[in-house]
Amino acid sequence: MIMKFLPTILCLTLVSTLAVAVGVARGQPAGSIVGWGPDVVVGQGDLKHLVAVAAGGSHSLGVKSDGTVVAWGRNYPGHPGQCNVPTPNTGFVAVAGGAQHTLALKTDGSIVTWGDNSSGLGTVPAPNTGFTAVAGGAWHSLGLKANGAIVAWGDNTYGQRNVPGTNGGFAAVASGAWHSLGVKSGAVVAWGRNDFGQCTVPGPNTGFVAVAGGDRHSLGLKADGSIVAWGSNASGQCTVPAPNTGFAAIAAGGDHSLGLKDDGTIVAWGSNSSGQSSVPTPNESFVALASGNDHSLGLKADGTVVMWGSNRHGQCNVLPSNTGFVQIAGGEMHKLGLKADGTVVAWGENASGQCTVPAPNTGFVSVAGGAGHSLGLKGDGTVIAWGENFLGQGNVPAPNANFVAIAAGGWHSLGVKSDGTAVAWGLNEHGQCNVPAPNANFVAVAAGGDYDETLGLLAGHSLGLKADGTVVAWGWNDFGQCDVPQPNAGFVAVAAGTHHSLGLKSDGTIVGWGQCIVGECNVPAPNAGFVAVAAGREYSLGLKSDGTVVAWGRNDFGQCTVPAPDTGFVAIAAAGISSLAIKGAVVTAVDERERRAPLGVSPVIRALAPNPSGTSTTVLFETPVSGSLMLDVYDVRGRLLRAVALGNRTPGLHRTLWDGQDANGRGVPAGMYFLRLRGATTESRPVKVVVMH
Repeated sequence: MIMKFLPTILCLTLVSTLAVAVGVARGQPAGSIVGWGPDVVVGQGDLKHLVAVAAGGSHSLGVKSDGTVVAWGRNYPGHPGQCNVPTPNTGFVAVAGGAQHTLALKTDGSIVTWGDNSSGLGTVPAPNTGFTAVAGGAWHSLGLKANGAIVAWGDNTYGQRNVPGTNGGFAAVASGAWHSLGVKSGAVVAWGRNDFGQCTVPGPNTGFVAVAGGDRHSLGLKADGSIVAWGSNASGQCTVPAPNTGFAAIAAGGDHSLGLKDDGTIVAWGSNSSGQSSVPTPNESFVALASGNDHSLGLKADGTVVMWGSNRHGQCNVLPSNTGFVQIAGGEMHKLGLKADGTVVAWGENASGQCTVPAPNTGFVSVAGGAGHSLGLKGDGTVIAWGENFLGQGNVPAPNANFVAIAAGGWHSLGVKSDGTAVAWGLNEHGQCNVPAPNANFVAVAAGGDYDETLGLLAGHSLGLKADGTVVAWGWNDFGQCDVPQPNAGFVAVAAGTHHSLGLKSDGTIVGWGQCIVGECNVPAPNAGFVAVAAGREYSLGLKSDGTVVAWGRNDFGQCTVPAPDTGFVAIAAAGISSLAIKGAVVTAVDERERRAPLGVSPVIRALAPNPSGTSTTVLFETPVSGSLMLDVYDVRGRLLRAVALGNRTPGLHRTLWDGQDANGRGVPAGMYFLRLRGATTESRPVKVVVMH
């Protein structure tokens, strides 16, 4: 039998930093990461069929063949931010980026701008018609008209808007950070800031066909395929590598330069502090290029984009590819993604090595991120820690074995062992590492952290979910984040923010407690149908069973503005003030027998605890009607390993135990499995469980 099913919500009772991914699942949802707030990550499907690319300071842009613009990377607050493309997103032919703003050219010759609007950046001078090209400086913008005139707006501190001489006859335009460039009759005209000679064009000033501007340097492409560079050369950005021939296009970053050759290869030189001058292999088939402050883009002939350099704000999206993710986690300024093959991808701030995953990068089943450290749980039950460790948050206590769940707070770490005990290490100023007695029957943990202004100390609090559905909280409690509301029962997942806590109940409702100054504990109506929760810095996320994400609380960076279409999500995480989610993709099947029973008729698996499991896992399920049920266990190839008779069950919530064995009474090997409830005429959707030994 060919076996298949549709992807849906990831079911893990693991808690990552400030986040939980728990809920109903139809299978293993390996997909792409989408991010919003101050750092935008887009799905891999959005980075296909591109016909043009551009880069701002720390954000990236692309124009698709259908005329839409896609933007990702840094997204400073604005109305909208520089990565929030305004509607209607149609009819675009070119795009350009500034430090914190974006401008795009439409087929009708008009320009649309978005992002920062200081100095009038968002106000295109009238008449907004007849434009053929656009360019963005740090805080100013340029547009080239069909009649050869240049229109400039925005900041003019250095005269970068004051086009010299007769404003006409220009064939190309470009912007540096604080200076402007144009090509007229083969000569380069430059104006604006000139403290490093970036506006002093070397002779002979003839034969130019294109220009590009960096922070303090300029590039000019000649008709003979050679490049001329001038201005600051502190990082070698003006030293064009030999042979200086055969170039077809140029781009200038903050302190680095790029040149595209006729043969489709890219040459990069200058600063390489973030790898922005290290072109990935295979270096071939490129047709266009762009440079940000310290990152680079190359457009391939097949319409895909290659990105390299700094990825602190996701401007290079998720490297090496935004596919195959099954779990996400976020620290204060860094993010982690777990792939279906057991590898971890990390991006963002790396000052303490929190994004440098230790070798061998294999065999991981869960990840968590703290303020400056990262944790990874391996399939063999060991925990790997990397990054910041000045308070011992990276020193996993011995014996480092038999862990089944992890969490990372600001500066402390938590783990659950297969025997149900919780282990804590790192910062303990507020007792966040003192697990309350009795230390038993834990199935999941969560950890928060921030600065205690009252005592002038780093702080944190911890949450533990017990097998009986109660929540235990300890540590910093200045805002009531450890005062679990009554009734303390029926919880299936927990999440810890900086000053507040969240609990997901088996009935699909979310309970919030602690600080609520911006509504982070006020769950929007209808408070129903939730399958996962995540808590960040003064905001909250909830994932519904229909694949939609609900966000509430602080929204000054757009962290609660879920990008459209709000559908198809399978996992969520909150990373400081950034939001992350995984969009599902079709995956390996478990069962083809889709009876498509009407909603409300089929049984539903509500949660698994613990998951990953050492030897056994408790299955919390709900059935709407009376009847006999079976619990089926499948491997990742869709083979039925065991069918457990559960007997007749009445309507309501029930618990049962899968002991980790197959039909022959043998313990299954460590790995990934799927559980499904089956009745006489209905069945639930499969739920993933990870078994570790």
